[in-house]
Amino acid sequence: MHLLYVIYALYNTISVWLTKSTTRNEGTIMAIEIILIMIAAGLIVGFVGAGGSGFIISILTVLFGFPIHVALGTALASMLFSSFSGAVSHYREGNVTLRAGLIIGIFGAVGAFISSHFSGFIPEDILNYLTAGMLVLSGVVLCIRLLLMGKPSDKGNTISAFIYQNKVIYFISAALLGILTGALSGLFGIGSAPFIQIGLLILLGLSAQQSAGTTMMIIIPIALAGGVGYAQLGFLDIKLLLEVVAGTMIGSYVGAKFTKRVRPVYLKTAMVLLPIFAGFLLLSA
Repeated sequence: MHLLYVIYALYNTISVWLTKSTTRNEGTIMAIEIILIMIAAGLIVGFVGAGGSGFIISILTVLFGFPIHVALGTALASMLFSSFSGAVSHYREGNVTLRAGLIIGIFGAVGAFISSHFSGFIPEDILNYLTAGMLVLSGVVLCIRLLLMGKPSDKGNTISAFIYQNKVIYFISAALLGILTGALSGLFGIGSAPFIQIGLLILLGLSAQQSAGTTMMIIIPIALAGGVGYAQLGFLDIKLLLEVVAGTMIGSYVGAKFTKRVRPVYLKTAMVLLPIFAGFLLLSA
């Protein structure tokens, strides 16, 4: 987790270097800072493989002083691009369950669109605390998810088998899971990936690989609908979105190359701690 502090060091170094520049265009300077910091953040997120949205929210709010609503809208919309590339890759590997993905994704988009409009009524200071709390909770849920992957539950298998055999119950379960996780994403700007995967594992009986791939597919419509909702409220900065996407995609591509070089136990620990760290970082705003 020492890599997390690289962002602070890099931010300070870039700030000093840019302020000494003879051409002081504040907009250009901030754009360069954001892209470079997002490359560093992308390295960490790509290496860990989780917690990206919350980390982006914390960085935009704490380091760059963007309003929490703008940070939420930008982080949520940015997931559209990363999730799309991930979903395509998983689909080619046969890790996407289309039936579950379509139902949860459609209802998740509805939940995200509606809840994103409610976020505009929440004061910034309160939304800061709520989002930070959800990030910490997502870390805890992710820990539970990792434990479930390592120790299958007979009770969980029984529940998922019952749901799978009944088409109506399957549809209702998937729809409710979509609305709930979509609402969380739209309201707090987070990906809700741990919550989606828990539901796919326990309720619908998907394997760990299928839950990972299907979650990527589900996040695409959620991110799109949530992003549109924040845009309608005036909380989506397109220029900032492009800077965030450019930086994180470059960084995550490189960071993912180092994932296999680390022992799984350290990687899983980092996956749990990253959203928790992002939550506490957001509290310092």
